[in-house]
Amino acid sequence: MTNAVIKHPEERELLHAAFKSFDEAAQTLQQSYSALTTRVEQMDLELAQSNEALRRQLGDNEAMRVHLDGILESMSTGVLVTDDCETISRSNRAAEALLGARDTELRNRRASDVLAGVGLGVCDRPQHIGQTVVSISRVPLRNDSGMRSGHLILLQDITRIYQLEERLQRKERLAAMGELIGRIAHEIRNPLGSVELFASMLQRDLAEHSSGKRYAQQISQAVQLMDRVLSNLLLYMRPIRMARDWHVAEPLIGESIKLAAHALTKVSVETRVEIDREVQSIWCHDGQLKQVLLNLIVNAVQAMPNGGILAISLSQEPPQTLGGSAVRLCVRDSGVGIDPAHRSRIFDPFFSTKEAGTGLGLAIVHSIVDAHQGRIDVESVVGQGTSCSIILPHPSTDGDPNEAQVQTRNESQPSAAHPVEREVAVAEEWSHE
Repeated sequence: MTNAVIKHPEERELLHAAFKSFDEAAQTLQQSYSALTTRVEQMDLELAQSNEALRRQLGDNEAMRVHLDGILESMSTGVLVTDDCETISRSNRAAEALLGARDTELRNRRASDVLAGVGLGVCDRPQHIGQTVVSISRVPLRNDSGMRSGHLILLQDITRIYQLEERLQRKERLAAMGELIGRIAHEIRNPLGSVELFASMLQRDLAEHSSGKRYAQQISQAVQLMDRVLSNLLLYMRPIRMARDWHVAEPLIGESIKLAAHALTKVSVETRVEIDREVQSIWCHDGQLKQVLLNLIVNAVQAMPNGGILAISLSQEPPQTLGGSAVRLCVRDSGVGIDPAHRSRIFDPFFSTKEAGTGLGLAIVHSIVDAHQGRIDVESVVGQGTSCSIILPHPSTDGDPNEAQVQTRNESQPSAAHPVEREVAVAEEWSHE
């Protein structure tokens, strides 16, 4: 055996070289494996970091999406998101409420068709949806790169602004008309006094049953009627000052209904009165407020020639309405309603849709409510009825206990320019709008 190994030294060298090459290959393989293991571990760490960053990014994106959805749904402006073909892909709650449809019903429909279905169009001018006034505009929707990717259709509820503008225009119009009316009334009243004087003298001098005396009496009655109209005109245009105080609501409303009995007995009207337990008294001039309620009740009854329901309610009003504590006194009927074309003019003097109306009743109502630092809102649907809401300040008695007394005392001080109105002549039934 030894001889065989010794005889073949070449094979031994070759075998030794083979083992050495194998060892070197195994070492290289081990180094490669270690390097690969290290690289795999590094890649696992990088992948874990990438996954964590991706999770954070997805979380941030989801939070941003929820935040943007919350902003969109919290907006009072209605929003319709459309593509370039005007197909709706998204809407918010405000748009759904204005259009009377859910998001699922609006999607995949053309925006122009949806708006046309409720009588609207993309236009900046005021448009009506029931009692709501809206302005509709369209703006381009752009992506991150600034490229246009559709449109936003914005439905802005401008009801409050529209009402404020309407009230401002009404005040300016009434102020101009009041100045003119005052001048005319004074000019007419002077010769009327002379006519009344001579008619009275004729009645005294003529025989008791003569036709001339009857004519004189008719002249006198016509002059008295004209004088009542002029008195209402002067009442309307003269600044009203009054001594306000706390008055229990229930008897005040009840007495106003009794004053309107001459109108209530003519048709079959069911009268309902609802007073909030939290509002038992009203800060007002009782005579003036009775005048307001009388006018509104008579108007409501006349709007129900075939009978109906007359509802009078008193409730608390949110503080933001008048900028402080306030109450809402509402007179509602189920009558014929007011033509939308006439709604902005119902408080104008001499505007009336009645054949025998002088159009002074509601003008005086507006003047009295304005003198109370309140406001009157009118909502009406043709064929369903009208609601007139008087919103009056309701000063708190939780603060200075002398505050209300001081206010009453200051208001009750008469002046030469503006005497206190103790009593108000009840406007004629036919003088309302």
